Amino acid sequence: MIVTTGNEVAGHEIDQYLGVVRGIVVRSTGIARGFVGGLRSIGGGNIPEYAAVCEEARGHAFNLMLQHAREAGADAIIGMRYDATEFMQGATEVLAYGTAVKLLVRHKD
Repeated sequence: MIVTTGNEVAGHEIDQYLGVVRGIVVRSTGIARGFVGGLRSIGGGNIPEYAAVCEEARGHAFNLMLQHAREAGADAIIGMRYDATEFMQGATEVLAYGTAVKLLVRHKD
């Protein structure tokens, strides 16, 4: 499936807009990663344990969005974005969303 942050798909014409599709995940760091990440945060800089949690959450949200788009019969997702909100202390909601579209099929003459 084609996924783009743009509002069109290069080389294709959009035939139909199917609506917004999304994938939502709520993640916490977990005890081990939270402890190690907390210790590393004292020194400043990048915290690999927290980055890993963020990457996993984004990947999971992205895959859920793709599943939602497939269920809607989409060929592509345009205007794809991520959003993250602290859900509660130590837990973050990650949202992947975009507009599901059907692409015009061109027949070769």
